[in-house]
Amino acid sequence: MKKTLYLLALLILLGTAAFAQKKSKKDYLVTISTNQGTIRLVLFEDTPKHRENFLKLVKHKFYDGTTFHRVINDFMIQGGDPNTKDEDPNNDGAGDPGYTVPAEILPHHKHIYGALAAARMGDNMNPKRESSGSQFYLVENHEGVPFLDKQYTVYGQVIDGLSVIDKIAEAPKDYRDRPTTDIKMTVTAKKMPKKKITKLYGYRYE
Repeated sequence: MKKTLYLLALLILLGTAAFAQKKSKKDYLVTISTNQGTIRLVLFEDTPKHRENFLKLVKHKFYDGTTFHRVINDFMIQGGDPNTKDEDPNNDGAGDPGYTVPAEILPHHKHIYGALAAARMGDNMNPKRESSGSQFYLVENHEGVPFLDKQYTVYGQVIDGLSVIDKIAEAPKDYRDRPTTDIKMTVTAKKMPKKKITKLYGYRYE
């Protein structure tokens, strides 16, 4: 009886491993289209809550029509606020989908050039460092911003269109770092073989 249970457990384990291996052969290529150009990125598999949430929002076209509402040259560009869809620029930066995402801060995911990370409220109001349900930023500093490491969840990486991030960061802006001309986005996600993503964009999976 014990031997039968052991074999059954082993078969289940092997089956799960095979499924995971098969599933991992493809990934989602995320495309952010703007009037300044196109940015393409991948989402990390070891930050599953952020990955699943981002893909869910993309599927429901949540980001379409939102803008990059805060841009700081040599630092980052921030977007994903649903408030940017309305006519009132004064509420930009305060919007969200009504929930937060638990932190998935991993030491090996750094704030390098082109890193995708989740915005959040400060530690005094948010000691668990939970992420905004939708707002994100892309690191524009070519040297990275290491002082943000282990402070915010990094959950993806731009693999094409880094120059577009630079262009957006250099856009004319007001005293709030909001571009004076809206930089709207449309975001899509397409599942494709990892080998094809590597071939097209040079990104290598670990």
